[in-house]
Amino acid sequence: MNTAKVINIIFKGFTALAALSVIALIGGMLVALFYEAWPAIDNFGLFKFIFSARWDYAGDLYGALRPLAGTVISTSIALIAAVPVALGTAIFLTELCPHKLRGMIGTAIELLAAIPSIIYGMWGLFVLAPFLERYFQPLVGASLGSLPLIGSFFQSKYAGGVNIFTASMVLAVMIVPFIASIARDAFNQTPPILKESAYALGATRWETMAQVVMPFTKSALAGGIIIAMGRALGETMAVAYVIGNRHAALDSLFAPYATITSVMANEFNEAAGLQMSSLFTLALVLLTANFLVLSLAKYILRPKS
Repeated sequence: MNTAKVINIIFKGFTALAALSVIALIGGMLVALFYEAWPAIDNFGLFKFIFSARWDYAGDLYGALRPLAGTVISTSIALIAAVPVALGTAIFLTELCPHKLRGMIGTAIELLAAIPSIIYGMWGLFVLAPFLERYFQPLVGASLGSLPLIGSFFQSKYAGGVNIFTASMVLAVMIVPFIASIARDAFNQTPPILKESAYALGATRWETMAQVVMPFTKSALAGGIIIAMGRALGETMAVAYVIGNRHAALDSLFAPYATITSVMANEFNEAAGLQMSSLFTLALVLLTANFLVLSLAKYILRPKS
């Protein structure tokens, strides 16, 4: 056997081992999480645990419903706030921005994505939370507080600005660069002839973007939004700083609440027994949710035959 064949076999074996090690690592994580979560699953039942709203330290009774609801609510609000800003940024960079400024603004967007999450948490706690409490929350309460049935949900009942809305806004800032970068790349991949044809027919820039570019790139945009959603679902430190970690019914948009990640971050050091096992079960639920979200993004972004 010559040297070239030996090198080729070694190279093939090494790359195969590297690929299999990733699968083994993920499998090992799942096995470890399930093993640690089993006491809670066995005691409460998985479905009962997921749909139970109790988190009672004294009674040693735990359920994932409120942390799971907090994760879904905060992520949804973050997406509602971030998507228009991110798409507007991407449209400005690709269609309207002077060429001299595109590099600088693009670099600033990438820098936002590189900032550590704990810095976002500190900024949210010391800057954003006081600002929202002082200016935004009273404005929303005055504007929407008189609505029948749901008006009280928009009232600010808790001091400090540490609540689920503040956490959602921090998440929104964190995911804007992900959506904006993917949207910008998608817009740049649009064939110029499509836009030129639209302009030749008398379409405005807005009509060209809304009726030509956006439909052409809708799959990439949807995939980017779903990837950003996965990022928001798993964010820990930034959310833990500003959400309050309160295990109670959510009676206001400006009330402290809890997410899966904030519960794990705040309670892990002092947990033991069923509480510790319940935290591992929360981790298992979160990992499964992230896997489903990223699988959906992969499906949407798959090459079209």
